[in-house]
Amino acid sequence: VQLQASGGGLVQAGGFLRLSCAASGRTFSFYCMGWFRQAPGKEREFVAAIRWSGGITYYADSVKGRFTISRDNAKNTVYLQMNSLKPEDTAVYYCAAGRTASTLPYDYPYWGQGTQVTVSS
Repeated sequence: VQLQASGGGLVQAGGFLRLSCAASGRTFSFYCMGWFRQAPGKEREFVAAIRWSGGITYYADSVKGRFTISRDNAKNTVYLQMNSLKPEDTAVYYCAAGRTASTLPYDYPYWGQGTQVTVSS
């Protein structure tokens, strides 16, 4: 599976962005998808994950109620809708594919290249 993330940018605090992650390969619907982020000098951290069917989602406490993960298996794409953005959301955001909807980066063997999200105060 090859992943291509897009949709990052510069936004003011309180604003919104929608990230997309397009996947190649016909087996996309069999994979669980996750979003992670990494700020400068910090470890990569879990943001959200969604099971292959799309019916069950998981979120980090820091984004719960503000971010929404979704997927369109017909389009081989997973989305991350980010609302009420805060300066502390500034990071490079990565999408990842794996067999389980895990919060751990090492459970995902496939990664996109990352897209920068910058939230100004």
